[in-house]
Amino acid sequence: MKKVGICACYNTLNYGSMLQAYATQVAIERLGCDGEYIIYKKKKTPGFVLKQIPRLLNSNLMFDKMLAYKKKSALKKHPETQKQDALRVQAFMRFQKQYYRHFSPEFYGYEALCEGAKRYDAVVVGSDQLWTPGGLPTNFYNLMFVPDEIPKISYATSFGVSKIPWYQRERTKRFLRRIDHLSVRELKGADIVREVAGVEAKVVADPTLLLTGEEWLEKIPAKRVVEEKYIFCYFLGENPEHRTLSRQFAEKKGLPIVTTPFLDSFVEEDQHFGDKALFDIAPDDFVNLIRGAEYIITDSFHGSIFSILNQKKFMTMNRFAEGANSRNSRIDSLCALLGLQQRRCSGSMDAIEEDIPYDAVAEKLTALREESLAYLKQALLPEE
Repeated sequence: MKKVGICACYNTLNYGSMLQAYATQVAIERLGCDGEYIIYKKKKTPGFVLKQIPRLLNSNLMFDKMLAYKKKSALKKHPETQKQDALRVQAFMRFQKQYYRHFSPEFYGYEALCEGAKRYDAVVVGSDQLWTPGGLPTNFYNLMFVPDEIPKISYATSFGVSKIPWYQRERTKRFLRRIDHLSVRELKGADIVREVAGVEAKVVADPTLLLTGEEWLEKIPAKRVVEEKYIFCYFLGENPEHRTLSRQFAEKKGLPIVTTPFLDSFVEEDQHFGDKALFDIAPDDFVNLIRGAEYIITDSFHGSIFSILNQKKFMTMNRFAEGANSRNSRIDSLCALLGLQQRRCSGSMDAIEEDIPYDAVAEKLTALREESLAYLKQALLPEE
């Protein structure tokens, strides 16, 4: 049995990140390989700290750091919400313990990581926004720590931006050309690879889409998280218009709004937005919140994916303003690949009540899933 190292955001406290990390391991193991998440602990030597200084110039990284700082500071001023947020952290930990299977030994420091890579027959990176410019100096998600002779595979990895900064283009080109089997999650990602490295990358499905809705049901059994009928509003961004449109739609339908607030950032308005705010929600509960909702309104990529897998009526907002640092391209690609462009909100909620041609969507999704699984199998098991 082949031993495969997995570089994934398995410990990021985000529903989409944890579900895609889980799905990646499931897909690899279904191919008959032994997949384990690679645990890398950075050794913060003076040299390591110096190498991190250029990261301070990266606007995406600083934006994320600012959100985290603002959330931490705001929670201190709202101790009751801070307690609720701690419950969610515990829920994430429960999910990890219940669903994640195999982990590597802890590799402490970059030298240990490079040595540890020799234990694998192949190393896979993916999915999620692991190639954001801010993460380049760590040399982890770009697989620069993996020896030349060990196959390196990217599965549905995302840059998270629409443009690579000029000062990172050469290093980005170098790591992309080292990867033996190169795939990305977005059409824009394929364009970046072609432009920067002069090579082609295959566009494949996010790992969460490698399982059908029925297969997810086997992994995460259905249960009612909220007994009454409801609209599930799952927002990671701060746009007040999204809340206003959601309220108007909820009033029109006479349904309560259920939320899971303050996940990535503290949004002051969300203290009063919605009728039921839930915190003790693990990723499996998140999936069941989507399954049980009458409608889903979200600015989340994985909120959209699980709405599609469960054939729900949904509407997806733009979380980011358009521009070089926008991360909207993953949702744009998803909707374009599956013929769901009408699910993108452009200032009106009218389309959310329209029936979605899920038979046609299922055909496109099945084809994308089969192509993606074939790519992964060929990369991991070229001899079969």
